Amino acid sequence: MDLVFLVSGVALGFLFRGQGRLALIRQRALRLMLPLAIGMTVVVPYQAYAEGVDSGLVAPGFGAFMARYLAMGPWPHGAFAGSDFGMTWNHLWYLPYLFAYTALVALLRPALHSAAGERLRGAFTGLRRWRLLVLPALPLLVFTLVLGPRFPATHDLIHDWYLHALYFTVFLYGYWMGVDAGFWRELARLRGWALALAAALFAAYIGLKLAGAETWLLRVLRSLYLWSAIAVILGFAHRHLNRPWPWLPWATESVYPWYMLHQTLIVAGAVALAPWRLGPVFEPALLVVLTVGGCWALSDGLIRRIGWLRPLFGLKRRSPKPAMGSDFATL
Repeated sequence: MDLVFLVSGVALGFLFRGQGRLALIRQRALRLMLPLAIGMTVVVPYQAYAEGVDSGLVAPGFGAFMARYLAMGPWPHGAFAGSDFGMTWNHLWYLPYLFAYTALVALLRPALHSAAGERLRGAFTGLRRWRLLVLPALPLLVFTLVLGPRFPATHDLIHDWYLHALYFTVFLYGYWMGVDAGFWRELARLRGWALALAAALFAAYIGLKLAGAETWLLRVLRSLYLWSAIAVILGFAHRHLNRPWPWLPWATESVYPWYMLHQTLIVAGAVALAPWRLGPVFEPALLVVLTVGGCWALSDGLIRRIGWLRPLFGLKRRSPKPAMGSDFATL
């Protein structure tokens, strides 16, 4: 998710072109919060139902569950993730987080583009050699050591201060780096060193964890590994994938519906396959096929074709030829 938020920050720079701050916030609210509402009421509930039945805290019967779910409970404590709130956004938590970070950057844009803000951005995008692989990890390390133990991940938006610090920082990194050619060239040049560093940190983490090392040391290694792994992915992607692939327009428009659908399809597939006891090889393989096939059928067969469904899953009403690029740009 750290990489996803970074890519979303890169995309935000493109979205600002030709739009004012308030117009962008309104546009993002429609593209993010409407799908969130639809997802919470239509897509996600089966996940909560399956979790609740499995825990023994929800009676079997999806129809009765939906009636109670749409009435927002009440539920037994811990019936499913988010049951204390009556409804849940489950894996769709990324959408309100992204909207909050987008709105914050939009409101802070005058400060970010002031003389002091541009100097700070220039200091980041001007990082070269070992500094690029080490210095961006230091704020992440501080957050992990200071906030991590006090604020465990909740994904409830309100109390998630550690993850907010982590995700907003990499989101801002993405916004700063944008299309800075020198920064991307340096990432590509350092990709081999970044890979060696990430592998060494990962090996050290696993070795020390098995040896029962102190938690704070494992947190240090994890934070350093996090940025080095991001640098590896970005460096190799820029070197080998930065070209107009013929399937990119399709992927750009499909990623949002696939993101919304995939986890519910995984859970539904797992529930359907469980009684067959197909084993640790065939069952996961079949689950992947069912999930990918379901995402493709629902997205290409329905969502992208039906005009009124498109905005409910984050797509524009009109369907011009999509622009080349990542979408988490459409997110």
